[in-house]
Amino acid sequence: MPSAIRDNAARSRFELEAGGVTAFMNYRMTGNAISLDHTETPVEARGRGLASKLVAAVLDEVRRRGLKIVPRCPFVRAYVERHPEYRDLVA
Repeated sequence: MPSAIRDNAARSRFELEAGGVTAFMNYRMTGNAISLDHTETPVEARGRGLASKLVAAVLDEVRRRGLKIVPRCPFVRAYVERHPEYRDLVA
């Protein structure tokens, strides 16, 4: 089971470790919004739902922080489209 996400502020990315690999999402802060720019899952870990778990955890964290998102990453945009409970986060 994957561990909780980690905000690696020094690298401007959220990270999720599972099974010896790290999936990550690059971001940029802009005022009270966070631009979610790119999501990456190592090739050997693709197809296991790791990216979806990462996106859900990041969106939950964004909500907890009271921020809005700018979903520049196509994967994040598609995820929000499939999960309407997160649409209110879009700036």
